[in-house]
Amino acid sequence: MPINPDKLFPLLALAIAAGVPSLSSAQEAGCQSISINTERLACYDKAARRISPTPSAVKGDNSSEDNGLKNKLVTETSDEIKRQGSNGLVLTDSWELNAESKRGVFVLRTYKPIYIMPLSFTNKVNQSPSSSAPGHTGVSPSHLDAAEAKFQFSVKTKAVENLFGDNGDLWLGYTQASRWQVYNKEGSRPFRETNYEPEAMLVFRTNYEFLGFKGSMASIGVNHQSNGRALPLSRNWNRVIAQVGFERNDWMVTLRPWWRMPESDSSDDNPDIENYLGRGEITVARKWNGNVFSLQARHSLRGGENSRGSAQMAWSFPIAGDLKGYVQLFSGYGESLIDYNHRQTVIGLGFSVADWF
Repeated sequence: MPINPDKLFPLLALAIAAGVPSLSSAQEAGCQSISINTERLACYDKAARRISPTPSAVKGDNSSEDNGLKNKLVTETSDEIKRQGSNGLVLTDSWELNAESKRGVFVLRTYKPIYIMPLSFTNKVNQSPSSSAPGHTGVSPSHLDAAEAKFQFSVKTKAVENLFGDNGDLWLGYTQASRWQVYNKEGSRPFRETNYEPEAMLVFRTNYEFLGFKGSMASIGVNHQSNGRALPLSRNWNRVIAQVGFERNDWMVTLRPWWRMPESDSSDDNPDIENYLGRGEITVARKWNGNVFSLQARHSLRGGENSRGSAQMAWSFPIAGDLKGYVQLFSGYGESLIDYNHRQTVIGLGFSVADWF
């Protein structure tokens, strides 16, 4: 704040009354000749040999009370920052893109939704899974039920932080989704299909606006997905996946185009998988009154007979604490790897313990 020269003399009078040495005429004239207010005040202080006492040197001061108040304010401010987190910006918090969300390395966090659906029902059972690769077609029908259970587990952890200055984190992720023929007593209740999906991602913090959304992150990673089965039911592929993420209040949008790593003809279990499971995916999620609504869509990005894809909608709703009800509706190709070229509609009902938000 600028110093008003008219107030300097009253201040000097108070200083003299307090026993501070007075200025000589020459000193006062020299200080008055300075045009910059702050420098002129410093001149007066120096000329009067004024030394500002420390709080502890003043008898009867309130330094302990002041320090206590300051500490309380700092603590309350820190608690408020922790409480608010990233102000509802799910990507910022999930990928630790600001100082408040940092948790260090090798701390497990949820990745994709974690749920269990005791009931999942398909309108079209894939009794004889097949692939365009030679020797990859089931010999006999599997006698599967249309109703089964499905559950998914997904976690990630940051392995390396700040690879490029204060940006660029290496994350490791793992997702496992299983389909269990729990109601198929005749078939000894087998696990029909389990998909394993480890991946590594280099994640960067970004900061730009696009259509009212904040572009918060971008990543590039390597992804492997397989069902761990022997011929003729073995299915797998490897991808390089890019990702950009946008967020606004309780909205989240991610775009994930990918490129499949080529394999030799002899080792490729599913040479045409991109034309069914697609070449990219978009996810849109919204949190509203404790509910989370999400839509995931994939497409082959091809025309004609190779124009295929899928859409999956999900809704989680509060039940008690972190436990939520969960409804999932899938339609299209690739509900699982064994069904990558099988079109069906599947609806499931169950419980969720972790969602996008």
